[in-house]
Amino acid sequence: MASAARNLHKIFVGNVPWTVAHNELKQYFSEFGHVSNVSVVFDRNTGMSRGYGFVTFSHQNGLDAATSRQKHFLEGNTLFLQPASNN
Repeated sequence: MASAARNLHKIFVGNVPWTVAHNELKQYFSEFGHVSNVSVVFDRNTGMSRGYGFVTFSHQNGLDAATSRQKHFLEGNTLFLQPASNN
């Protein structure tokens, strides 16, 4: 049950620059609220970023603050945000 509740505060982040890893993404989104988990997805074979990841906020207000901003820019890329699936 606690895991499902945490996923309610989770967003998908697309168009993540290949130079950005977990720490950089966490630092960026910490501006909006406490980030409890960050995951940048990497290709198993090449070790390169696949260009997307997930950010989980501890509280709804962090999620709301992040998603209410019209545009997000990180290292020259415009990030794409959407609520993450609870599957």
